[in-house]
Amino acid sequence: MLEKMDNFFTARVDGYDEHMKSNIEGADVFYGYTASLLPKPEGANVLDLGCGTGLELEEFFEMNPGAKVTGIDLTKSMLDALKAKFPGKDITLICGSYFDEPFGEDKYDAAVSVESLHHFTKEEKIPLYTRLCKALTSKGYFILTDCFSKSDEEEASLRQELFKIRKELNLPDGEFYHFDTPLTVEHEKEALLAAGFSSVDVLKNWDKTYTLKASK
Repeated sequence: MLEKMDNFFTARVDGYDEHMKSNIEGADVFYGYTASLLPKPEGANVLDLGCGTGLELEEFFEMNPGAKVTGIDLTKSMLDALKAKFPGKDITLICGSYFDEPFGEDKYDAAVSVESLHHFTKEEKIPLYTRLCKALTSKGYFILTDCFSKSDEEEASLRQELFKIRKELNLPDGEFYHFDTPLTVEHEKEALLAAGFSSVDVLKNWDKTYTLKASK
C-alpha cells in the first residue's frame, strides 16, 4: 500500500533525524555541506522547500544565527519538531505543498531543498522551478541536495511502477503518495534550465545523492 505523503512522514517523525543520518550514504556529511553553501550575511533570507525537521538548518544557523528562513512542508508534526529545535530564530513555517504556496518575487537570497523533490516528474517540476527562480533576488541561487536515478532506464522503470500501483489502487490524481521516483541528474538540470535558471552546476555527490547549484 502507498501512504499519503503527509501520513508517511507523520508516522515516522520520531526517530526521523537519526534514520536519515544513519541510513542514507553521505548524510552525515551532506546536510552540513549543503548548509555551508547558503549565504553568510546576517539577515540573509532563505527559502527551504520540504524543510522537514530542519536537518539542513542545524549547521546553517550555527554559521548564520541571524538568518531569516521560510520553511514549507506538508507535515505539521515535522514542522513542530523543527520549531522546537530553533527557539528564538527568525523562522516562518508554512504547512502546505510547495506546489501550491506562493513564493513571491525577488524576495529570497537563496533557496534550498534536501531529500524532498525526488518524488516528482520533470513536467511537474518546471512550473515549480519557474516560480522559485522568480522568487530569488538577482544574485540568488538554489541549492538542491537530493537522490537521483543512475540511468534513464531506472528513472522510467520507477515511474512506470508508481503508475501501475496507483492504477491498481485506483488512486486519484493530484494527491501525493510516498514513492521515490528520482530523475537523472541530466533531466533535473534540464528542468531547472527550462525554468529560467542560467546555469546548473553539479558540486558533489555521495553515491546516488548529488548537490546541484542553480544560479539565476
